[in-house]
Order: sequence, then structure tokens, then C-alpha cells
Amino acid sequence: MERLAAKDAPSISKAPFPAIDRNARIAVVHDWCPNFRGGERVLARICKIFPRAEVFTLFDFLPKEIKDEYFKDVVFHVSPINRLPFVQKYYRSLFFLCPFMIEQFDVTGYDAVISSSAAFSRGVLTRPDQPHLCYVHSPVRYAWDEQFSYLQQGGLGFGPKGLAFRYLLHNLRTWDTRTAHGPDLMLANSNYVRSRIQRIYGRDARVVHPPVAIQELEYVANKDDYYVTAAFHAPYKRTDLIIEAFSKTPSRRLVVVGDDVQSKHLRSIAGPNIIFTGYLPRHEYIDRIAKARAMVFAGCEDFGIALAEAQACGTPLIAFGRGGARDIVRPLGESSHPTGVLFSSQTIESIADAIDLFEENRLSIAPNVCRMNATRFSEERFDLAIFDALGLAQSVQSAREMGHNEFLGAETSARGISGSLAEPALP
Repeated sequence: MERLAAKDAPSISKAPFPAIDRNARIAVVHDWCPNFRGGERVLARICKIFPRAEVFTLFDFLPKEIKDEYFKDVVFHVSPINRLPFVQKYYRSLFFLCPFMIEQFDVTGYDAVISSSAAFSRGVLTRPDQPHLCYVHSPVRYAWDEQFSYLQQGGLGFGPKGLAFRYLLHNLRTWDTRTAHGPDLMLANSNYVRSRIQRIYGRDARVVHPPVAIQELEYVANKDDYYVTAAFHAPYKRTDLIIEAFSKTPSRRLVVVGDDVQSKHLRSIAGPNIIFTGYLPRHEYIDRIAKARAMVFAGCEDFGIALAEAQACGTPLIAFGRGGARDIVRPLGESSHPTGVLFSSQTIESIADAIDLFEENRLSIAPNVCRMNATRFSEERFDLAIFDALGLAQSVQSAREMGHNEFLGAETSARGISGSLAEPALP
């Protein structure tokens, strides 16, 4: 079931652009490491691709067990503000210092730079002859299209504090725009992020989906009768809508995995058919996802690695049809081999209707098809794409240095590295 044809998994040595040697000294610049989530999983994989890579990050709060498992022998360089007293509690409020601090990292002695960016790391200062590849998780959410949502959530109107924050965000946008053309090549983690990059920065980007450790994820064909939702409980995830939709249908069980700032409110609106697990260790989390009838997700994610992991477990998805979910789900009604249902609006009614539609067509969404669908996001494909892209970044940089303008459009010559690989055949 999981075996790909040889053409589906080309070797790194066959990348169409000259590859950087695996033992090259790579500076990997990552915004910050407050915990181990999707962005940090990408960071860990890049470090695995390049054994001599060193990480530069503004804040590093990763526990020792995570470092030992995912970053063994990797050197971390942090900014001076990482040493401020109790900084783990308020580091996000220091965003106005981050552009300046990212520019203080000296990466000029490395063979190449890879920035893993959702905000600041792209602005690191590089040599004119130094290849710079930028993997974009998202343009700065709170400085661009979601500024007003974040200000509203923070209760920041047009008083003195609100105006100060708006001015700081204005300065961040100016810096963000100025540094957008620093990298030789940009990668986007989804087509949704690619469109945002094009709109905000006026640059094209190649789509390289984040890596999913498919072989580590348990595949379960026979599902239990509960649904699951799993998310960091931030307001934009809209877990509240899912809970309210299930509270109105007490015959359906929902398991909510994760615990954070919204938990008290979410528990207060939940019916008796809804169970909160809180934080779960990785193996327990995977077990809950793998045995669920379906995963329900109402947020707009840039990609949504948890959704891809659910598919790898053979679990169908019921998700908001915007953002990275459109890259992951093969929707019922649009695909001959569906792996889930997409709903069009973030409302209780739309979610309830999508669950009803799933129940009516549940037998047409096969767990083995979901698993096969997830092979599009395998670690091997990610490795190949990063090698390919870094080789292209080196070619673009060299062409720019030598004045060979005919090569400078290389970043738009192929819309997606991952798209150049054959899709796995579905049963």
C-alpha cells in the first residue's frame, strides 16, 4: 500500500540543479524555538539533511529531551535577549526588537544560509556571494492580513497603547518588505502561502510541503466511533465552533486534544459528549488520531502538519476549505478517491452540515486511500526538494554575480518542486 514506484522517489543525486554537498557548513536561521511544533519539525529535518548545520534562533526554550531526540549534536546560537529574566513569559511582546536582533547574527562564514521564516529570520545579513534559501512558513501574520484580528484579541484599540502597537507593526511591515528580496529563492509550505507571498512581496515561490514522518505514524483501518480535534487552542483555530457543533448533536462523541489559553472557555461551552484530554505525549496523541472516525478542523492554517499526519494514520479529514487544507485533502465530490470533506465557511452550521455529509458518505472514504494520499508529504520528498532548491539558489546567486540575467527567472521556471515529482497512484 505504501510502496511508491521508483519514479515517485527519485534519488537526491538526480536533482536537476547542482546540489550543495551534505557536509557543507549551513547556517539555518529560525525565528524562535518556544516549543516543538510544525516549524521546529521542519527545522529538525533540515538539520538532519545537513549534519554540519548550525542553528541561529532568537529564543530557544526547547527542553533537553527534545534536543536529544531531534537535534543531537546540533549547535544552537541564540540572541542576547534570550537571557532576559523570565523572557519565556513575554518574548512575543519583544517582536519590535527582533528585526534588529536577527541582523546581529553573523552567518557570513558559512557555505550557505537556509532561513526558516514565519517572521524575522529571512532578514539575516548574508555575503553577496552566499546562497540564501528561504523556507516561508508564513508571511508575518500579525503584521499583514491578520493585524486587525490580533489587535482585537489583545484589546488594542486607538488608545496610547494601541497606537504604539500599530506604529510598531507599521515599522515591521516596512522592514519585512525591504528584506523580502534578500533570499535568492523562496519556498512556500503550501499554495496558500505561495499566493500570500506573491500578493505581499511580489515574488513567486516554489511550493515544498513540510515533511511528515509517515513511517512513524500508526495506520489503523478499523476506526472507533469518536471524532477528534487537535490544536493549540488559539482563537484563530476556531475550536469553539467545533465544540458548539458537537454540543448540539449529543449522539456524536468528540475528543479535544491539546491545552492552552482558551481551555477554560472551551470547557465551559462543551456538552457531556465532549472529552478534553489536555496535553498528550506523542505516542498517545498518535493513538487518539489514528483510531478516530475523522479529524475535524475549523481553522485556516498555512499548511497544517497535524492534518497531514492524520491522513498518514488513515484518518479522514473534515476541514475548513481554505489554507493548507486544500493542498492536503482530496475532497468528497471533487476527487474519485476522496480523503475527506471540506466546508466553505467558519460557522457552526457549516461544520454540522459537513459532519452530516461525511456520515452519509463515510464508506466511500477509505483509510488506505488517506494513508496513500499522505505519501505526497514524505520526508524523502522534502529532502529531495530542499537539495534541489538549495542547488537552484546557488545557481541563481552565481548567475546574479556574473550578470547572467537569463538565469535569474529560475525561481518562476517551475511552480513547485514537489509538483515536479509524480503523484502516488491511488487504488
